[in-house]
Amino acid sequence: MCGIVGYIGREKASDILIEGLHRLEYRGYDSAGIAVPAGDGALEVIRREGKVEELERACAARELPATMGIGHTRWATHGRPSETNAHPHIDCEGKIAIVHNGIIENYVQLRDELKAEGHTFRSETDTEIVAHLLEKYYDGDLVAAMAKTVTRLEGAYGIAAIHVDHPDQIVVTRKDSPIVVGYAAEQQASLLASDIVAVMNYTRDVIFLEDGQIAKLTREGITCYDGNLAPIEPALTHVDWDAESAERGGYPDFMLKEIFEQPRAVRDTIAGAVKNGRVLLDELDLDDDDIEAIDSVCIIGCGTSYHAGLVARELIERWARIPVSVEVASEFRYRDPIVGSNTLVIAISQSGETADTLAAVRIARAKGAQVFAVTNCVGSRITRESDGVLYVRANMEISVAATKSFLAQIACLMLIAMFLGQKKGRLTTRQVNSLYYDLRETPSQIEDILQDTAEIEKAAKLIAKAHSVMYVGRGIGSTICYEGALKLKEISYLHAEAYPAGELKHGPIALLDETVPVVAVVTDSPTRMQTLSNVQEILARKSHVVAVATEGDEEAARIADCVLYVPPCKDWCSAITASVPLQLLARYVALERGCDVDHPRNLAKSVTVE
Repeated sequence: MCGIVGYIGREKASDILIEGLHRLEYRGYDSAGIAVPAGDGALEVIRREGKVEELERACAARELPATMGIGHTRWATHGRPSETNAHPHIDCEGKIAIVHNGIIENYVQLRDELKAEGHTFRSETDTEIVAHLLEKYYDGDLVAAMAKTVTRLEGAYGIAAIHVDHPDQIVVTRKDSPIVVGYAAEQQASLLASDIVAVMNYTRDVIFLEDGQIAKLTREGITCYDGNLAPIEPALTHVDWDAESAERGGYPDFMLKEIFEQPRAVRDTIAGAVKNGRVLLDELDLDDDDIEAIDSVCIIGCGTSYHAGLVARELIERWARIPVSVEVASEFRYRDPIVGSNTLVIAISQSGETADTLAAVRIARAKGAQVFAVTNCVGSRITRESDGVLYVRANMEISVAATKSFLAQIACLMLIAMFLGQKKGRLTTRQVNSLYYDLRETPSQIEDILQDTAEIEKAAKLIAKAHSVMYVGRGIGSTICYEGALKLKEISYLHAEAYPAGELKHGPIALLDETVPVVAVVTDSPTRMQTLSNVQEILARKSHVVAVATEGDEEAARIADCVLYVPPCKDWCSAITASVPLQLLARYVALERGCDVDHPRNLAKSVTVE
């Protein structure tokens, strides 16, 4: 989503910062900037909207001899993409500059407090409050000021700061947002970044900061502290990846990297969305009269986005009691859909450039519907052609098969369902708090699933030899199956179909025999027992069964060939958790079959043609 770089050494800092920002471009961003000491007791801050090349040209036109500084690529969350909102941000006196990844959830309260104390704000961002807090707490020691500042912050952050009175140090800290630091002894330089790819040309011995740790970088080395400013000796990691592997974070492919990034994608997407039992989705820009007038919701998407819409239908109808239709965009555009001024249309597109979805948006708006986009890409076309935008915060997704963007879409749509339920008077503040608590548990549950994939690999070996695979589930479980089957088809080229488990007897059961394995989602839900009964019907046809089940489900273990366990969670949260083993299963099957998981044949990441 955003990228951080920092350098202090003997070389010209601006060149090294620009180089590092170029290496972070794959992450996705809308603006970039650097801050370096100007040599006259001030800071030189250069920011540009758009690509790093624009920043590079601006830097080349100036004399920038400084040998320390920080840089940033921004992906807009709070505040539109603009030069004013770009990082670095400075304090009132222009002595402190900071860059920040993540989201400060309590920034509104902190901004109001700081304004009351006389601080002047220049941007729309949540980030700027960090510079002013550092200014407030600074008494000659930048490390101590950082330690006091982070005690006031709620949310996720990776922060790097410089001060004109300390041209010999950079101070950095993190919580739920990665920061890596390293020392290049031969160059007498210390470096930091949000991704190791930005520093590996200078050092391969790095420290991955842990939450709450603070590091001071100097030309002589790096000193690390815990949250109480007690010195610590963090573990040093030697990295021997090549450049391509570094961009993948050491993972063998982008798909696996992005699957492992899903906890952060979900956390970032839902961060700060509920306060005191109220869902805060100001981006929807709907007043109470607008919401009262909504009598139906229509969700539009293609492929994975369509499947996310199916999850949203279940939850909007459950929590808001509004009828919801989910439309494949390519079909919506070629019929005469019944939408109007009382219809809320939600258009979902990872890239924001999907041709069929864009065409559907235009049709819906022409019919008078209020259209809101859910997308991962700031500045994409759908953001300009919709009435409003809700961004999922999944960062750039490189693998063609969507993984983290899918879970982030679901998380975003869950928030919309809560919002509509509350506005329609169907959910109380207590219920919203409870739902939000359950949703906030899902990132750590994903992390638990990712701890051990041995059983998933075993299941993949069973499935890889088949000529066709069937996926079955009920309720949200059936929707998860649609996406699981799509992933298998996309990257392993193995035929797969998904059905509601209750539909087996109405035709699909004729396909079953010992050559057709079945993936059954039997997580804890109101329809678990009925789904298990359907699994017995499958076993009677001699098909092998891979079950996705809740931890502790002994019955699933007795009847299935392989069981892929997920942590206990509410049924509706399983749309997130139970999707993860199905993604991994598709990947391992593809590898067993010798397929390129990142670049499957015949597919493109962004489908911009009809």
